[in-house]
Amino acid sequence: MALYRTYRPLAFADVIGQDHVVTTLEHAVRQDKIAHAYLFAGSRGTGKTSVARILAKAIMTRGIEDEKLRNQIVHGIEDGSLVDLLEIDAASNRGIDDVRDLIEKIQFSPVVAAAKVYIIDEVHMLTKEAFNALLKTLEEPPEYAHFILATTEMNKIPATIQSRCQCFPFRHIGEEDIVRRLQFIADRERITVEREALRAIAHHVEGGLRDAISLLDQMRSLPKITVKEVQVRIGSTGREYIEAIVTAIERKDAHGLIEAVRQVEEAGIPLDLFLRHLLSLTRQNLHAAIDAGNPTSEILRILDILLEAIRDVRIAPVPGLVVESALLSLMSAPAKEAESGIPFKAAPPEKEHVTKKEKKMKQKQEAVEEETAAESAKEGAPPLAAAVIEAPELTLQSLRSAWPDILEQTSPPSVKMSLKDGEIAAIEDGRIVVNFSSAFHRDKVAATEASRTVEQIMQKIFKRALKLECALSKNGNGNGEPKETAVNLAEAAAEIF
Repeated sequence: MALYRTYRPLAFADVIGQDHVVTTLEHAVRQDKIAHAYLFAGSRGTGKTSVARILAKAIMTRGIEDEKLRNQIVHGIEDGSLVDLLEIDAASNRGIDDVRDLIEKIQFSPVVAAAKVYIIDEVHMLTKEAFNALLKTLEEPPEYAHFILATTEMNKIPATIQSRCQCFPFRHIGEEDIVRRLQFIADRERITVEREALRAIAHHVEGGLRDAISLLDQMRSLPKITVKEVQVRIGSTGREYIEAIVTAIERKDAHGLIEAVRQVEEAGIPLDLFLRHLLSLTRQNLHAAIDAGNPTSEILRILDILLEAIRDVRIAPVPGLVVESALLSLMSAPAKEAESGIPFKAAPPEKEHVTKKEKKMKQKQEAVEEETAAESAKEGAPPLAAAVIEAPELTLQSLRSAWPDILEQTSPPSVKMSLKDGEIAAIEDGRIVVNFSSAFHRDKVAATEASRTVEQIMQKIFKRALKLECALSKNGNGNGEPKETAVNLAEAAAEIF
């Protein structure tokens, strides 16, 4: 017999990780306050059906003094032979006719037990008509009838059904609870297994004890279950590459970073799953920074980059390029970082994205303003603040001349990299038309935040509101000539460093 069936909980005391449910049900049984309908909701393998059967034992033996009869009922429930207990899989019995058949059987009194119990698993699979047929029976069931509904998708259960049930949420079982249970089973079955292997199993199943026991059962024939054996069977999720990625980012090692991404791709790990692991780590860092009172602006920037990468990687023609671009962007943190003791260190709360060139331009502008104000004061002219600032002439030539400055001031680097693929094609009624040879780069710049950033830079230079319009060039650039240079990752990395 499979291990998960052998070690299935047979009493409330055997249930692992659902104390909030078990305690309430035990008190209800002890005080004889049993409801006619229960709804157990939670992910697979968390004990919903097992608790339903345990509760059914308590309901169906209630008030029976004969010990032999009680034992007969209990054994009948455990082996599924008791006629007064009906277990239904709604995934394969989901129609209105199935529910009508159930309702007809309810009219007959229990044969052996003190009550009739109906356990309906995956109840969310019932059709709308079947739910409607069940609703009336849940409202006014016979005194001896009890329903226990189980579902993995609570959101699909109609509110009218939920309101007539006592609802119990089943949580993910903690990793330590799973490890202890697996160790208990391994000791009983004389299975030699490393403790770290059990931790690897517990981490992989994400709170599902049944899946963990099944995986242990799968490997029980091995002389010794090691971490390596577990990893071979569960496959790689990319967590083992996280440390290399974080180290490369902290050291600003572009080559090491690209090599780590290459290894992730060669291992066949889904890139969106790998990015989710990085996102989870960054979330932990955010919580740690908040708890320690450290700045969080830089961590929030990292979160934005990773979230955008997860969205883009699904539709990108070269998903690896999206990941590399995003991770290279993470290296552009300010030189002076707050010492928070976490892999992605939070930046100071001051202005983080101001480039050196912007600072120089601002200082130069302030110096010119001071000098002009002094001259104006001597000559009795109005101060500079009251003077009219003449906007530079906006022509195709002047815009192309200013284009390098616009590129230099654009951030983050991933947007700058995509903007370099563009060529200025035309100026039409305040609209700057930029042609791109790549749809990927066009979409990157056309994104709301990115285009707004470029428009603000152009407005600062030309002293007027301008609208950026991104288009796809058929011939490589706006002039119909082949593009002399292509945007590549190595160049982007060189700019970052």
